[in-house]
Amino acid sequence: MEFIKTNLKFLRKLKGWTQNDLAEALQVSRPVIGSYEEGRARPTYEVLVELSKIFKYKIDDLITHDLRQTERVPLFTEDQMKSDVEGKSLRVLAITVDKKENENIELVPVKAAAGYLNGFSDPSFIEELKKFRLPFLPTGTYRAFEIKGDSMLPVQPGSVIVAEYVDNWKNIKDGQTYILLSKHDGIVYKRVFNQVEETGTLVLRSDNPSYPAYPVQVDEVLEIWKAVLHISHLNKGNDLSFQNILTMMQDLKKEVDGMKMN
Repeated sequence: MEFIKTNLKFLRKLKGWTQNDLAEALQVSRPVIGSYEEGRARPTYEVLVELSKIFKYKIDDLITHDLRQTERVPLFTEDQMKSDVEGKSLRVLAITVDKKENENIELVPVKAAAGYLNGFSDPSFIEELKKFRLPFLPTGTYRAFEIKGDSMLPVQPGSVIVAEYVDNWKNIKDGQTYILLSKHDGIVYKRVFNQVEETGTLVLRSDNPSYPAYPVQVDEVLEIWKAVLHISHLNKGNDLSFQNILTMMQDLKKEVDGMKMN
């Protein structure tokens, strides 16, 4: 059961469940789930059968494959739009982790944007991106994108948006800002309005009034990430070196810690 502990934690988080949620579904105590995820205990065959039903994976996959590196399907499919009445669905995307099994934040600079359109689900491509961590962020899967253009002024070109992965269109909130990866437009940073149930589209609006709003068919969307941090520090000299990223992140953490104390 080489991968069961990491797969269990990964799939639980991807589903948006706490350990208590999974414990209730399996009718066991929360500490039992903790022992599985920490590798202190192994699920019985009966528990593996239930996990297979919950996460829609074969038992063999749960045990012998690292599901964090599995290629995933596009974010929205026609079948999911018809059947996903509860707004919950399973997504598997390529991520990277550090030596302590903590998820990294991968940085997608403008120069890598074209490659990201083709390599977003390729673990080897994601592995090549620069990585960092922000321990003060809540638990989740995050990625950072350098943006270009002036459509979202006052956010300047060259700014970096740190965003959290969204696994279902029903979680998109009207008027909030998101990074979208679409088949035709690549990576865009826009304010999004959810009209999927009415028209099958997401309406994208810029903060710069010079740019008109436009719809995107939901089946054209490959990934969507909810913006949580806007970082302008990287504009200084347009320096995206790894050391500059680390320095900027240290400064940002100090600012956040200072805000918590006030």
